[in-house]
Amino acid sequence: MPTALITGVTGQDGSYLAEFLLEKGYDVIGMVRRTSTVNFDRIRHIQDRVEIVQGDLLDQVSLINILQQHRPDEVYNLAAQSFVPTSFTQPVLTGEFTAIGVTRMLDARHIRFYQASSSEMFGKVQETPQRETTPFYPRSPYGAAKVYGHWITVNYRESYNLFACSGILFNHESPRRGLEFVTHKISNAAARIKLGLQDELLLGNLDAQRDWGYAPDYVHAMWLMLQQDHPDDYVIATGETHSVREFCQAAFACVDLDWEQYVKVDPRFYRPAEVDLLVGDASKARRVLGWQPSVTFNDLVRIMVEADLARLRQQGNHTPHIG
Repeated sequence: MPTALITGVTGQDGSYLAEFLLEKGYDVIGMVRRTSTVNFDRIRHIQDRVEIVQGDLLDQVSLINILQQHRPDEVYNLAAQSFVPTSFTQPVLTGEFTAIGVTRMLDARHIRFYQASSSEMFGKVQETPQRETTPFYPRSPYGAAKVYGHWITVNYRESYNLFACSGILFNHESPRRGLEFVTHKISNAAARIKLGLQDELLLGNLDAQRDWGYAPDYVHAMWLMLQQDHPDDYVIATGETHSVREFCQAAFACVDLDWEQYVKVDPRFYRPAEVDLLVGDASKARRVLGWQPSVTFNDLVRIMVEADLARLRQQGNHTPHIG
């Protein structure tokens, strides 16, 4: 029975990947940081089947100890400071986790390693659509840190003959997405407004365009990369682009509301340097991995809105909240 170590197991991707690997018969080790408020909500339903270990990407000794004790066959490095706006206010911490933390993991020289790269590395895009050979031009400290993590993975693969892969994942969403991310902020607001719990939604740039997919589809791609005969890097994307405006329109349509009556633009939510358009070319992943997305944009939005409606109704939130 193979063993997999997942850093960032309590995040959106980590929770779906843990589910996926358990179904495949893996022993799953989930690494979490020791804090006073570790949030296990996303893996509560499988927590008794995942061995939780404490480690930190800032502490190399803890990483080495985990790897020596558990000897995982596969390592999925999903842990990072991944919220782009926070990377502008905490750029050094973002670099420590999202860039240098990758090196600390790679230095243990384990067997099969997956690095979570990001479409944010393309930033001010140099070609459209973006593929594995598109030059990087990050527009945030998060994007810059991910570029470092990506290239150090390539460097260790070529220098030490490691089976190390990077998945350049474009935006992927689900009901488990953090509420601070714009997609879940929108779907949650649509549900709350429908239930009379909120009366408006404040957003930044409505014209920003992204390639949005469904997170469970994307963790399948991570696993496929580590099952190949040779390590390589892959863009994982739907190949479609939609604006924040379109996401609002689709989400509010799910609850029979006109989004324009409720959404307001607030300049506070604009980024210092904006990423205007991201859309990926995943033809290499289709050809080599046999991967393709299974959920459409409209279905993704509907899944998220319906999950938020169900959660809010279950919570019994009937007291109107203004703002």
